[in-house]
Amino acid sequence: RKWWEGTVKASGNFNASADAEVLHKAMKGLGTDEDTILQLLTARSNAQRQQIKATYKTLFGKDLVSDLKGELGGKFETLIVALMTPPITYDVTSLRNAIKGAGTDEKVLVEILASRTPQQVKDIIAAYRQEYDDDLEEDVSGDTSGHFKRLLVILLQVHVTLLLHTETDYTKAGEHKFGTDEQSFVTILGNRSAEHLRKVFDAYMKLSGYEMEESIQRETSGSLRDLLLAVVKCARSVPGYFAETLYYSMKGAGTDDNTLIRVMASRSEVDMLDIRAEFRKKFACSLYSMIKGDTGGDFRKTLLLLCGGDDA
Repeated sequence: RKWWEGTVKASGNFNASADAEVLHKAMKGLGTDEDTILQLLTARSNAQRQQIKATYKTLFGKDLVSDLKGELGGKFETLIVALMTPPITYDVTSLRNAIKGAGTDEKVLVEILASRTPQQVKDIIAAYRQEYDDDLEEDVSGDTSGHFKRLLVILLQVHVTLLLHTETDYTKAGEHKFGTDEQSFVTILGNRSAEHLRKVFDAYMKLSGYEMEESIQRETSGSLRDLLLAVVKCARSVPGYFAETLYYSMKGAGTDDNTLIRVMASRSEVDMLDIRAEFRKKFACSLYSMIKGDTGGDFRKTLLLLCGGDDA
């Protein structure tokens, strides 16, 4: 298994009390020292931020996140709060808001459920139940429909024990015409390991003359298409999938800030260096330069620190 690498790492000479003091001072009195806050928090791992939070409570009797929310605003605040949230909690909260908000935010469901590892999905389901006393699968089912719902549910039923599948999958996929049997397609994509899927994609290419992605684009639409594409892209390369997600969150008029925040916050300690490398390969610019050109202020400063460098 390839070890991915993030840009944000644990600080070597870490002192939670000293950090809590610095943050408290940055928010005390008139005006807030945003620069100190963003520099410090992006130079600590999420686990260390949790320790700072606990120490802050002990020292000042106040909740650090509430204090930060009181001092900051807008996209910058949203990003800082994301960085202060433990990864599993962040995923769980994002999914809950996607389901329970006004209308379903399919984009969030697709991104999280297609990209997380089987173990992470298990942890998310358990944490969701603990936090909301609800069943994530039931909530997702109640809020979605058709093949889109079916594939989401399969992804939630994490089959960690993967059987060795025979050639039939490859042939089935290769002869496959979407319109006739979306169901078997959904099943093939939902129940297999990434390694197995890559073989299926190669066989599909040989038999049909098309890349799997091309057929999905041509034969499906809407949320199902987005989800099928995400599953295929993540089977090929998770950092590659996130490089594309980031690119399209900033390309064209307006920025999809929520996606930009979600990906930069949740991947900074996981595979941001790999995402940057994939980004450079796929697009005619670096992730750093695109963020720089597309955002501003403290929001931009924080994102650039999470990006961790330019690959121009």
